[in-house]
Amino acid sequence: MVLSMTGYGKSKISNEIADVTAEVKTLNSKYLDASIKLPRMLSSYELEVRTMVSDKLKRGKVNLVVEIAEKKAAMSGNQINEDLLKTYFRTYQKVAIELGEAPGDLFRLAAQSPDVIQSVNAEQVDPQLWASVQTCINEALDRCTSFRQQEGEALEKDFKGRVQQIATTLEVVKKEVPQRNTHLRERIRSQLQEFSLENVDENRFEQEIIYYLEKLDINEELVRLANHLSFFEKVLAEPQVSGKKLGFVSQEIGREINTIGAKANNATIQHLVVAMKEELEKIKEQVLNVI
Repeated sequence: MVLSMTGYGKSKISNEIADVTAEVKTLNSKYLDASIKLPRMLSSYELEVRTMVSDKLKRGKVNLVVEIAEKKAAMSGNQINEDLLKTYFRTYQKVAIELGEAPGDLFRLAAQSPDVIQSVNAEQVDPQLWASVQTCINEALDRCTSFRQQEGEALEKDFKGRVQQIATTLEVVKKEVPQRNTHLRERIRSQLQEFSLENVDENRFEQEIIYYLEKLDINEELVRLANHLSFFEKVLAEPQVSGKKLGFVSQEIGREINTIGAKANNATIQHLVVAMKEELEKIKEQVLNVI
């Protein structure tokens, strides 16, 4: 099964203590690169949250944001910084008077200002609240994984189509090889005749032709390319598909295609090689997004 590194998941849990929201976004990355943003009261739980992320999202650039709107602040060990609240209120009141603006609800504004409500101690976080946070994060991670699976199914379908297209083009190349060899032989003979050489040893000439054609022989590359394409499909069928493994196979496919192009000495085959390269480049781009 192919899993994409692109994913999204969001979960929200509400109870008598708080409203908890967890949102996960993932993109492709060579390794697991997790950015985790937690409320200050949960700062001591970051390692546990990071472990939860690494257990479910093996690879990719991960952005996890957890937000908590408490309904019973005291239960989670929060307190009001009265001095800071008063300072905010007086400052807002002073600015409003200076600007000639109506005071409005300055107390609400001051109460919602940064650091007015502070965590007394991370250890005082209510166990029920932390349990809700864990459940919310796990749900978001599971939904992100489901999203990745859906994206992976689309990637797998695209891979199979492009690999099949390369295989089809490969069969056309194989049919061109006999005609290409004949053309090479005739071209060499024609060029030799231009020199009006007399007493040419036909046996030696045939030996040289065979040697030259062996240097330009692409049959081994054609066989290896077919094997690599078959192996690529085999990897796709594995229960846990590795993007790195697909990347390595793609490199081998590219190596054989490039060698065929370098030895082709035939316009038709070279055009077919270009077509295979186009499909392979699209595969390589998508492989970077596989876990």
